[in-house]
Amino acid sequence: MSAAIDPRHLSIHDFTYQLPPARIAAEPLPNRDHSRLLVWRSGQIIDRHFYDLPAELPAGSLLIFNDTKVVRARLFCQRPTGGIVELFCLEPVAPHRAIEPAMQQTGSCVWKCLVGNGKRWKTGPVTLAFNADGQPAVLTAERLETGEGYALIQFSWTPDALPFAEVLRAAGHLPLPPYLNRADTDVDAIRYQTVYAAHEGAVAAPTAGLHFSEAVFTDLASRGISTAQVTLHVGAGTFQPVKADQMAGHAMHGEPISVEASLLRQLMTHTAGPVIAVGTTSLRTLESLYWLGALLVQNPAADSMDLHVSQWQPYEDRPQPSTAEALQALLAYLEHKEADGLQATTQLLIAPGYRFRVVQGLITNFHQPESTLLLLVAALLGPEWQRVYDHALQHDYRFLSYGDSSLLLP
Repeated sequence: MSAAIDPRHLSIHDFTYQLPPARIAAEPLPNRDHSRLLVWRSGQIIDRHFYDLPAELPAGSLLIFNDTKVVRARLFCQRPTGGIVELFCLEPVAPHRAIEPAMQQTGSCVWKCLVGNGKRWKTGPVTLAFNADGQPAVLTAERLETGEGYALIQFSWTPDALPFAEVLRAAGHLPLPPYLNRADTDVDAIRYQTVYAAHEGAVAAPTAGLHFSEAVFTDLASRGISTAQVTLHVGAGTFQPVKADQMAGHAMHGEPISVEASLLRQLMTHTAGPVIAVGTTSLRTLESLYWLGALLVQNPAADSMDLHVSQWQPYEDRPQPSTAEALQALLAYLEHKEADGLQATTQLLIAPGYRFRVVQGLITNFHQPESTLLLLVAALLGPEWQRVYDHALQHDYRFLSYGDSSLLLP
């Protein structure tokens, strides 16, 4: 891939294909690991099933998973007149902005939300009655202010000893992708989560991981394939369409990431095989580690407020450290802070012209036309992304969140 490509000058319309609605998977398959697997290895394509994945991985591979857990972020509240208002919780605002303490907040909190049917919600609170552990409970929501495309919502609830995480578990609905255009079901409660989901905070699933089963993990272990976890809480911005004519006009959404210091050490010492990201969110997290380390190489006195990757940082014309130097700077920062892990935010946009620093392969589903996720795949494969997607369309692969998978090994 030419380093001369500047993704700010790219048109998203050059990264499209015809996706018939019938090819969008509306439901998960009965068995997670029975989805199909398109393997692209150095230009060659073969068709497999996901349970074949361990046998298709290079020896000594290190797989990195995103262990975020989807929260029931959609709340259907009732106006005094009986009408329904949908509140889609996007991110916490007060008293905590970090996801994990916000989920443990009791009594009341403020979140940025999308509001459905909001034009009929003039003034006053809306409410939602529910049961928590068999006990009656009530959630009250008041609109504090309205921004462009969102509102700040003050939530309060009784019993006020309940953490907000329990309120969402008991009263909320899973935020299925909008293109599925259906209500969530009891099946989704299980299948729109990975089997290894651990940290609540995502409003969309890291869908590449939905195919992994306990049987696949057992097979990976038997073949000596290493695994590790990062956490990126997937935001609703993952579905945000690119509306600008050129990518320079598109604002990439920011998302919180969390990585243990032990993973940094593992990345620095792993030489047995390729580092393979399970999903675009894992890949963006891993590549963001390099850019956070590069920031620290350039500014060793940086504090936690500086730990943010902007979308165009990788495309600035300046000398950059090696991957080892960047990871070492990040590890030295954590050791100086006596911290076991890293919390940061990333807006990293990966598009053609990007040079990968940490990741050598990707497991991912098939993404929407004209999306930043498709740009990421194109950055990894170059023009070959078109042949991969043509093959998937011609060979009846299922697309998007509940669809089939691919293993991409440049």
